[in-house]
Amino acid sequence: MTSRSKMAVALGALVLVALGGVAAFYSGQGGAGNSTCSAATTKLAELRPLVKGEIAAIQVPQKSTPVPDLAFNGPDGKPTSLSAMRGRTVLVNLWATWCPPCLLEMPALAKLQKTLGGPDFEVVTVNIDTRNLDKPKEWLAKKDIAGLAYYADPEAKVFQDLRAAKKAEGMPVSLLVDPQGCELATLQGPAEWAGTEALALIRTALGR
Repeated sequence: MTSRSKMAVALGALVLVALGGVAAFYSGQGGAGNSTCSAATTKLAELRPLVKGEIAAIQVPQKSTPVPDLAFNGPDGKPTSLSAMRGRTVLVNLWATWCPPCLLEMPALAKLQKTLGGPDFEVVTVNIDTRNLDKPKEWLAKKDIAGLAYYADPEAKVFQDLRAAKKAEGMPVSLLVDPQGCELATLQGPAEWAGTEALALIRTALGR
């Protein structure tokens, strides 16, 4: 084999290696990178026609992406996060006692939990009061709102994290998140979560 032939073979091998690297890159960044939320993206088409009536303000994205791994305290007061809830669909709702619209929808959220809550679904209401930390629990007891596990972030960082991710504009804010931690829907403001339209939306998200 001449030196020219050897060079041609070597260059051909380098091209194959380079092409293989490019293919691996796009496989990792394209297919594998998007596969986490592929099931959620498919589900979005089923949810869009259900956004009407009392939940007409809900926003269903064109493509599902991972929701930030929000950190807050669990019912036992110990740190937990959204990723700890993987494996089930959750409706994450941020609320505070200084937010009248938040308080308005709390009974409906409790009713939603009572109606559809179970191993595959939970309404996760996260209180973000930063002062008078006993006040939220006292308010819930006074209004006889039961059935919701008490989650809280006394530093309100969870709201800032959502705002930084452009998922929150004000309070209240709610996110419907699938079992892989991907966004199914977002709502800025309150809703009648125990109403017919909301129940139909959640049931469809759950495949019931």
